[in-house]
Amino acid sequence: MSKPAKASTGISFFEKYLTIWVALCMVAGILIGRFLPAIPQFLGRFEYAQVSIPIAILIWLMIYPMMMKVDFASIKYIGKNPKGLYVTWVTNWLIKPFTMYGIAWFFFYVIFKQLIPADLARDYLAGAILLGAAPCTAMVFVWSYLTKGNAAYTVVQVATNDLIILIAFTPIVALLLGIGGITIPWATLILSVVLFVVIPLTAGVLTRVNVIKHKGIEYFNHSFIPKFNDVTIGGLLLTLIIIFSFQGDVILNNPLHILLIAIPLTIQTFLIFFIAYLASKSLKLDHSIAAPAGMIGASNFFELAVAVAIALFGPTSPVALATIVGVLVEVPVMLTLVKIANKTPHWFPRAKELEA
Repeated sequence: MSKPAKASTGISFFEKYLTIWVALCMVAGILIGRFLPAIPQFLGRFEYAQVSIPIAILIWLMIYPMMMKVDFASIKYIGKNPKGLYVTWVTNWLIKPFTMYGIAWFFFYVIFKQLIPADLARDYLAGAILLGAAPCTAMVFVWSYLTKGNAAYTVVQVATNDLIILIAFTPIVALLLGIGGITIPWATLILSVVLFVVIPLTAGVLTRVNVIKHKGIEYFNHSFIPKFNDVTIGGLLLTLIIIFSFQGDVILNNPLHILLIAIPLTIQTFLIFFIAYLASKSLKLDHSIAAPAGMIGASNFFELAVAVAIALFGPTSPVALATIVGVLVEVPVMLTLVKIANKTPHWFPRAKELEA
């Protein structure tokens, strides 16, 4: 029995310097909102059920190529060394959303109480909740590659994680937002998941199956998927420019808040990585499985978090701003964790390839 096809390459130029591009998008968006307000006003007219149609299209351009990378056929390997999957599932869905809530609440309502008004603290907490309930998908392939992770096993981790998102994301978000005093219609939340997970996931699976059927897996991985790299990055950057054009007043009135939001998000990222990483160590898993297990929880599916924040609260809401700060800190923090993982393989048993 063969392993699932390898699905990763190294980090690209745009991915490596994503923080810089986000910062530039922030500046560009703020300038547009300040000096060319007709542009966000015009784009704001195109809404349906409180969802910005231009932003929705751009988010689909981001998420659809990611979903094509996920090989759901790999799930048949779920019984092969399942301990690494247990670590991933427990960390992502039974620990991460709740530690994110606790850390964000403590900082926004206690540590930063004198710096952040209560209404903004509530909105920033909502953004953190959306990030915490959306563990990473496609970028995990990059982090796995950089830590010499077992590519075949990473595919199974990501595939199962994406299926769990379909079931667990909505109730966890609704529960934690409710605890935080934020009431949202279940119908709106479910619609957001359908729009930004179910539809692109279905389209991605159908595209993957069809292309591989007619062209083969090598063509799909090495010729077809790379065509979408610039589309994904372009969609992300344009989305951020539009959102920042709506967020200009919030940022200019509260410039320190970018840093304040980043602090609990960064702490959460390190915490979740070490929970999964050390749990893998205690279970005596290979480093090639432990490192991706830590990365998939530490990193966020920020595209989904941004999309749902916009659908639930609107592109001008501070909730959307909080999710974007997640994008801002993602790459530098994750690259730091990659360095930690690459310096600690001696913590684990001698790495060995999974049996075919």
